[in-house]
Amino acid sequence: MNRRQFLASTTAAILAITARPLVASAQDGPFRTRYFSLDQGTGPHDVTPAPDGSVWFTGQRNGTLGRLNPRDGSFRLVDLGKRASPHGVTIGPDGAPWVTEGGQNAIARVDPGDHKVTLFPLPDKAAYANLNTGVFDKRGTYWFTGLSGFYGRLDPKSGELKVFEAPRGVGPYGITVTPNGDIWYASLAGSHIARIDLATGNASVVQPPTPHQGARRVWSDSRGRIWVSEWNSGNVSVHDPADGSWKAWKLPGKSPRSYAVYVDDKDKVWLTDFSANAIVRFDPVSENFNAFPSDRPGANVRQLDGRPGEIWGCESGQDRLVLIQTAAPA
Repeated sequence: MNRRQFLASTTAAILAITARPLVASAQDGPFRTRYFSLDQGTGPHDVTPAPDGSVWFTGQRNGTLGRLNPRDGSFRLVDLGKRASPHGVTIGPDGAPWVTEGGQNAIARVDPGDHKVTLFPLPDKAAYANLNTGVFDKRGTYWFTGLSGFYGRLDPKSGELKVFEAPRGVGPYGITVTPNGDIWYASLAGSHIARIDLATGNASVVQPPTPHQGARRVWSDSRGRIWVSEWNSGNVSVHDPADGSWKAWKLPGKSPRSYAVYVDDKDKVWLTDFSANAIVRFDPVSENFNAFPSDRPGANVRQLDGRPGEIWGCESGQDRLVLIQTAAPA
């Protein structure tokens, strides 16, 4: 190879590297963003799709649980009680939405038929647990977190509720269940994740390699790997319990703040970035990001959930729900 050929091949290689996108265009998939306006002052926080096609959301500022009909945008609000301030919501095996109701320091079940509210109060030792998020394991037990330093479980059949003190105190926030039924939670203040022993209720801390990263929320992929949104570091990281490994990627842009994380049915990872005012999609295979900025400032999407072809979030700063469709509607 002569000098001219060498320079040409080297230049081509450099151009190929620099042309590789760090942030993928939002046009690389059939994405469509829709917004659903709610009553002013609702303060939607968490959201979850229901099997019947509706979408439930917590109204943290007005003490309600909402039910949206995505077909026409209509919704109904259910009053959860005096001083209610709900945070998380998930659908149980019984088809009902279950809510971490921080204002009344209780777990709330809302009947999907008549919208009757049933409360399961926490014990006195957790008088202000600052309830956060809940999830069901494969046996139908409901597990939940409390930012003040607690996590707990509730047997929906017997109503028995037990609270545990977190091994490192304040911080339990997001929680997830793996395909084989393991329960993991993230500690925001403690900057770690933890696996709960379902038999004893004891939690074992697993420390991410990035110090003081602010693990906020967690979600399992189809392989049982735990994806973590790191609020302080601006990373998305993944832990594989099978071999103990960790890997992390910084979200694009200046000073990202990753809040929510959700893994869809294709094992694509979705996050929210408060700094970019955007929902962000991460492809673990190509390691590319897609950014979907809100069309309004200060959207503050604090949680994500979804079903095949749909990613749902709450714009708590704009009193709206947001939907990103990843497949053409049926």
